[in-house]
Amino acid sequence: MLKGLKGLFMFFVIMTFVVGCSNDEDTSEVTTEDGLTITTSFSVLADMIENVVGERGSVEYIVPIGEEPHEYEPVPSNFARVSDSDVFYINGLGLEEWLEKIVSNVSDTPIVELSEGVEEIPLVGEDEPDPHGWLSPKNGEMYVENLLNDLIERDPDGEEIYRENAEAYLADLSELDSWITEQIDSIPEEHKVIIVSENAFKYFGKDYGFQTEGIWEINSHEEGTSQQINRIIDLVSDSGIPAVFVESTVDQRYMEMVAENSGVEIAGEVFTDAIGEEGSGAETYIDMIRHNVEVFVDGLASN
Repeated sequence: MLKGLKGLFMFFVIMTFVVGCSNDEDTSEVTTEDGLTITTSFSVLADMIENVVGERGSVEYIVPIGEEPHEYEPVPSNFARVSDSDVFYINGLGLEEWLEKIVSNVSDTPIVELSEGVEEIPLVGEDEPDPHGWLSPKNGEMYVENLLNDLIERDPDGEEIYRENAEAYLADLSELDSWITEQIDSIPEEHKVIIVSENAFKYFGKDYGFQTEGIWEINSHEEGTSQQINRIIDLVSDSGIPAVFVESTVDQRYMEMVAENSGVEIAGEVFTDAIGEEGSGAETYIDMIRHNVEVFVDGLASN
């Protein structure tokens, strides 16, 4: 998060840039003849939004694919884009607190949380919620419902389009939910433990019957201390869990240490804070969830 003098400096840089330059910036990429100009915080939400908005508007996101949204440090052009948007959709649950504070000071663009109504799961040992609600498709459906309601309120003329797109997308998410239930049935109960560097799969675990563990709770609190790593090594060694996993947006060296010292394999890479690059097989939210489940099943069911 942006703190102290560093955050204050960034604030004044952004203020100067937005006030002086936003009127001159070429906004052709985010301007549509009809519908809304939308900015969102990261790629997972952008994909959800695009599925509902369709050709009715444009959607851009701030945090690049491959970077994680917890501690992303925005640049002035990000806020110029937000200022030129009709709405800024965020996850909420504390994920973009750093971004929200600054945007609220440099732009009148409304900020809307798509996670509203999600039953919060706290970070272990802390009062604040885990922000990774989207990693359960059951919550993903709630995100889409919240999005649909807000889109209709902002653009009543597009209601028919939004409802039609949302209905189709919600059907896809419901189908994904059923598919997950079928796939994970092949995993023995004693192996239903997901271990990654950041303990991001709590909502997925709650909805599909997995225990989840991480070296640390959230990337913004990342430490990777010897004590944290040894705790996971002992957990893996004592429980007979056959595999651990790495994430696409997290330094993999910590989990490599766990795998080496516990004698289990890293079964594959999963996606948490971003969809995948082109060719990854996880280029959309649905593909990302399917990929994750396939990796979990391959690692936990076959040993």
